[in-house]
Amino acid sequence: MLDIKEIRKDPEKFQRKLAAKSPEIDLRTILTLDEELRALKTSADEMKSRKNLISKEIGMKKQKGEDTASFSSDLVELNEKINALDQKIPELEEKLHNSLASLPNVPFDDIPVSPSPKDNVCIKEFGEKKTFSFPFKNHVELNEHLHLFDFARATKLSGSGWPLYRGLGARLEWALLNYMLDTHRKNGFTQIIPPLLVRPEVMYGVGQLPKFAGQLFQIHDKDYHLYLIPTAEASLNGMHGDEVLEEENLPFCYTAYTPCFRREAGAAGSQERGLIRTHQFNKVELFSVTTPEQSETIYNKMLQSAEEVLQGLNLHYRNMLLTTGDMSFAAAKTIDIEVWLPGQNRYYEVSSVSHCADFQARRANIRFRKKNEKPQFAHTLNGSGLATSRLMVALLENNQREDGSILVPKVLHKYLEEEILILK
Repeated sequence: MLDIKEIRKDPEKFQRKLAAKSPEIDLRTILTLDEELRALKTSADEMKSRKNLISKEIGMKKQKGEDTASFSSDLVELNEKINALDQKIPELEEKLHNSLASLPNVPFDDIPVSPSPKDNVCIKEFGEKKTFSFPFKNHVELNEHLHLFDFARATKLSGSGWPLYRGLGARLEWALLNYMLDTHRKNGFTQIIPPLLVRPEVMYGVGQLPKFAGQLFQIHDKDYHLYLIPTAEASLNGMHGDEVLEEENLPFCYTAYTPCFRREAGAAGSQERGLIRTHQFNKVELFSVTTPEQSETIYNKMLQSAEEVLQGLNLHYRNMLLTTGDMSFAAAKTIDIEVWLPGQNRYYEVSSVSHCADFQARRANIRFRKKNEKPQFAHTLNGSGLATSRLMVALLENNQREDGSILVPKVLHKYLEEEILILK
């Protein structure tokens, strides 16, 4: 959430930055509401001060045996006005709070300004696109021979858009997850196994609610009102909600494996069959809580740890600095790591590493304290390290051989007995 005090100081700057992300945003309504609210609060304070003076005056006159009727009538009138304001002010406070909660984070100054992802900037490439001396297949075609996934039975269980891993496919998925977690633990990230269902206030704190309510799965009955997490970021951000952390304990750097659930899987075309776009997918998350001074260093650490996974798998990828219009709601800066998928003939995102500054911390009330200073809001950073569904596709399609078997990267050998995936 943005700080209304900061918006007041330079509304033109905030209007410009927010418009670069969402052109339809107009701060005038919020500023008018804020001005009205402050005026009402000032009036209420003045009336309450006047009420105290009159009450004292009445007390003194009563002690002297003087008539207080005129003062009493003034007091009744003041009480009526104060009561009216005391009812109106909370209503306006809630309205202003909700209006501020609907605003996205402002992008950093060095983010390319454009509404289009076509203007994202490639800032790094690793490796080269794989070439084949034979007609290569996409992962759905490879699966016809290898039987790593069973999309038909997954549809029977849950409908379209849900995966079912089987046999070597399940074991390869588990090998990927363990390889990624080992990599991130080695790089200083503490592993967490968080709940998959969280309270509405947790989703609000991370920025999922209220804007993305339609994209979430939820349980809502007489006993529970919980949401299935769309990413472990929600749980990890919520861990420190309403806490004041000590500066010397920061940064907190976490990694977590969870299934992730997203209601809007998108309209999958002919190229987006199989694992490319699903309602449920596995992901290893990276998340950090830092001081403002630490945040850029830790951001780069998270990006490097995510890249190390792909480098170990020897997969060609590129890092894309996203434009203002392509960033997520909570992000001030995002670098997408996109891996090359031969079967789709395009790059697909396998990680978004985002710097949220104090946006999520303000929503979740995550603060830290320097010695002898008032608590201030922390910075939060998040990134996929990585999402396995598209990573699995990249691994299969880039390591296929002419006979339809798959060469398993060396870094996975200690997690998987097979060095070559073939139909048995």
